[in-house]
Amino acid sequence: MPTRFLQFHTLTSYPAALLNRDDAGFAKRIPFGGATRTRVSSQCLKRHWRTFDGPGALSEVGVDLSVRSRQSFERFVYDPLVADGLETAAAEAVTGALMAVVLGESPKARKKRDEAEGPALRTGQITVLGRTELEYLKTVAAAVAGDLDGSLAPDKLRKVAEAALKQHLGKEGKKNLEAMRAAAGLDAAMFGRMTTGDLLARTDAAIHVAHAFTVHAEMAESDYFSAVDDLLGTGDDEDEARGSGHIGSNELNSGLFYGYTVVDIGLLIENLGPGTAASASDADRALAAEVVARLVRLIATVSPGAKLGSTAPYAYSSLVLVEAGDAQPRSLANAFLRPISPRPSPLENSFDALGGHLRDLDRVYEGGERRQVVGVGDLSGLVSRSAAADAGSLSGLAKWAAAQILEA
Repeated sequence: MPTRFLQFHTLTSYPAALLNRDDAGFAKRIPFGGATRTRVSSQCLKRHWRTFDGPGALSEVGVDLSVRSRQSFERFVYDPLVADGLETAAAEAVTGALMAVVLGESPKARKKRDEAEGPALRTGQITVLGRTELEYLKTVAAAVAGDLDGSLAPDKLRKVAEAALKQHLGKEGKKNLEAMRAAAGLDAAMFGRMTTGDLLARTDAAIHVAHAFTVHAEMAESDYFSAVDDLLGTGDDEDEARGSGHIGSNELNSGLFYGYTVVDIGLLIENLGPGTAASASDADRALAAEVVARLVRLIATVSPGAKLGSTAPYAYSSLVLVEAGDAQPRSLANAFLRPISPRPSPLENSFDALGGHLRDLDRVYEGGERRQVVGVGDLSGLVSRSAAADAGSLSGLAKWAAAQILEA
């Protein structure tokens, strides 16, 4: 059976943590199955996976990560042009014109950006650009800037620069950008990017990440704390009592979280390479397999978390289940539509719920997914109900997931 999708399901327990906060400083939540659950957003999860710096990091794959910033044009185009000796007026004009052309800004949007507070060479929103793209754009900007007449008024200078850039970045420029391998960056190839102009290619996400949520009703506690003033009461004032210099409170949560991630294998290969999945070379497939193998480890071992210093919210997943198949993916979240009872063990109860739900899905839909699993504790019931093979270790599971791409 061909493998079009890989699905990853995890169960991860965190005690006394505040993993992902809302605008009021409380843990994010979601109602599900008649109960409010603690939640961790997909944006939070993806950022921690992208930026993890350690063994198995995405930065070690050999493809540059994207640059996600409002300052990309300023840092990677304007600053190098000035450093190369171009007058600041000309560098600012060509960089501003480049932003307008690349991002597809309307004159109204451009005027609004120029009138906004802060440097005019910073975009209104974060842009996702690959380093290869930025280097190419800087080269084009330098070529145009060399022909500009620095004596022109700023508005005229920008208009001339914009006209010249449109000519340079016409059909040929777009072809050049499209020909660059993984030009948008590795994380854009994985998680996608939106573009507002027609010059940069929109990249559809090949990896889809759901918000994680607790399999049981939320369990929260208000943590009252104080900070002792070490010098209070140690001076000459005998009436001054030794005590607190600050008091406050924060919300803390405990929970067993279900996480779900899907990899569209064909799209991942296309995003990473120059052609389609059908025409992909062995090197393209090997790169996609390497990304997936690292993703298995990141999903299982990299913890999101605020308040690192006071809660140490580090945990490894208690269960990682990987499915490979050709049918449309489906979450196993409905295994927890009825909140899991914490007694006698929320983890064992979750294993039972997952195994039973998978057995029912197999009976009704006959998807035929191939499964491998690793976890702590007794997995025998889950393995027998779900027809999953025990991979033995996380490394074994990562190798099996990668093999589904190499053998597809």
